[in-house]
Amino acid sequence: MGITSLLGSGVYTAAYPLHDGDINEESAEPNDRKLLYEEWANYSVFYKYQPIGLVRKYFGEKIGLYFAWLGLYTQMLIPASLVGVIVFLYGCATVDDNIPSMEICHPRNNITMCPLCDRVCSYWKLSTACGTARASHLFDNPATVFFSIFMALWAAMFMEHWKRRQMRLNYEWDLTGFEDEEVSDSQIKNNRLPAYMTNIVMMLLMIGVTFAIVFGVILYRISTKAALHMSSNPTTRNNVQLTVKTTAAIINLVVILILDEVYGAVARWLTVLEVPKTDKSFEERLIFKTFILKFFNAFTPIIYIAFFRGRLVGRPGSYLYVFESYRMEECAHGGCLMELCIQLSITMLGKQLIQNNLFEIGVPKLKKLIRYIRSKQGAFQEEERQKKLQRYETDHFLEPFAGLTPEYMEMMIQFGFVTLFVASFPLAPLFALLNNIIEIRLDAKKFVTELRRPVAARAKDIGIWYNILKGVAKVAVIINAFVISFTSDFIPRMVYQYMYSPDGTMHGFVNHTLSYFNVSHFQDGKETMDPLHLGYRVEICRYKDYREPPWSDTPYEISKEFWTVLAVRLAFVIVFQNVVMLMSDIVDWLIPDIPKDISLQIHKEKILLVDLFMKEEQGKIHILESRPSTGGKENCSRSNNNNSTVAHPRSGLHTNSTKSF
Repeated sequence: MGITSLLGSGVYTAAYPLHDGDINEESAEPNDRKLLYEEWANYSVFYKYQPIGLVRKYFGEKIGLYFAWLGLYTQMLIPASLVGVIVFLYGCATVDDNIPSMEICHPRNNITMCPLCDRVCSYWKLSTACGTARASHLFDNPATVFFSIFMALWAAMFMEHWKRRQMRLNYEWDLTGFEDEEVSDSQIKNNRLPAYMTNIVMMLLMIGVTFAIVFGVILYRISTKAALHMSSNPTTRNNVQLTVKTTAAIINLVVILILDEVYGAVARWLTVLEVPKTDKSFEERLIFKTFILKFFNAFTPIIYIAFFRGRLVGRPGSYLYVFESYRMEECAHGGCLMELCIQLSITMLGKQLIQNNLFEIGVPKLKKLIRYIRSKQGAFQEEERQKKLQRYETDHFLEPFAGLTPEYMEMMIQFGFVTLFVASFPLAPLFALLNNIIEIRLDAKKFVTELRRPVAARAKDIGIWYNILKGVAKVAVIINAFVISFTSDFIPRMVYQYMYSPDGTMHGFVNHTLSYFNVSHFQDGKETMDPLHLGYRVEICRYKDYREPPWSDTPYEISKEFWTVLAVRLAFVIVFQNVVMLMSDIVDWLIPDIPKDISLQIHKEKILLVDLFMKEEQGKIHILESRPSTGGKENCSRSNNNNSTVAHPRSGLHTNSTKSF
């Protein structure tokens, strides 16, 4: 029947290889598990290299490759973190010399801005955005462009180094000739059409749920901002932006954590509906569906903030409304980049601390406790409880091994945070590095102490995960090009400095990016309820956009400066994308996939095999050439005495036989 069928029919409750022995008892005999616990699954050895050979010996090649990949990825994050910190420190060092933020923060700045919401919001001074403008410069400075290029090349070098490391492990573990067995399942494709249609519909539905939740958070921000502006507490009114941004980011994080679990279950259910023919096919389909759903879940709120928020607003007197009552969100004067940083940091840190670390240790321990309570062990007498359990009983209380998909998945999402929006968050590699230093030992401890020993499986690579890494790295180049071009103020600053500045400096840049609005042109019922909030009556207010002033022949129409900036932005995206991808391809071409020493060794082995084969062939040819002459003499001698007597060498019996050749 097979153990899988017996497990499915309930004949057995579980089947698993046993761990080698105890790890906590001092008197325990030395074994591989105890050695792994002391030299690998221990936070005090975080600075040491992993014993990958022993991991492979104990858990198999597939798990060994995962930890080898995770170790190399963490090692490669060190230079990325150092450069990211340098970029951040450059922003800190130059913030006091940044002319646009100096103009915003200048005490004589008398620029009056239009209300940020209808009715309850009042006119405000641009100088109140001083803190946001200075903070934005930490992440929005010329060094971030260099860092985006560096990270694109870093991703290419990381994947090339992994291919070399993987090839070395294949050679050391004798996997160079290993091929996965795959059975064709084309004969049942016709029966899968309904399952495929169900998959497509459900995937689109789940992605639609993600978009709906993002839209719900948008409505929360809009309504909460209006409510806080109506507060009688001046502290609350002064911190509306920070309160709304932070709480919305936390809500997004909670929703992401919940939907991650839901989408994982949905992806498995959809994969089961397809009835894949092999385990490999099942795993690859499951991975693809889970990654798509979790990718949209994690990055949809971030993509909205980066590319859509503040662009679908309209202008004073002609704003865009949702449900005819909710005015679309605007970005603060520092741009949406600061809010993007807040969203990225809270989501990334929250997922790593809560989902990746707390859940990975807490959930298995909780399940282990529940299994212990529910087991028959709880019904035994006290003397039975004190009796030493057998190894299979002790291992039964551990969590069953559920595969490497969750481990790889969290690293793929983290790789997305590190590469996709690194132009707006240069500290992402540092956060990832600190997390992974803990993650390696956390996963090691989980495999050694909290999980049942998995069945060892052979594998020569990390499979579909490499293709996902490569795809994310390519998409990262495009996204970072758009972040630099459209989300940050890098392009508008360059255009102003080299095309519109009277003295070739950034003086006057802030005033250049602000348009004029006559407050008498507000729609009825949309004007502020407190027009004297600043102590005087406002006639002209400013808003961030490139539009003609109200006294021009074409009031409030898009100005030529807008089209100039847009053209340069699009040109930058095209040039940046092609240059960086070309540089990545050059890195790919320069670094050989196979290390030179391994290549030479494989070449020597092939020569030895060819020599051995030639010697064997020459020996066979020599035997064949010598057989005709010898065979002829035997025929002649035998033919003279057809009825020969043959003696049995051991029994001494004699028989008459006729030999035929």
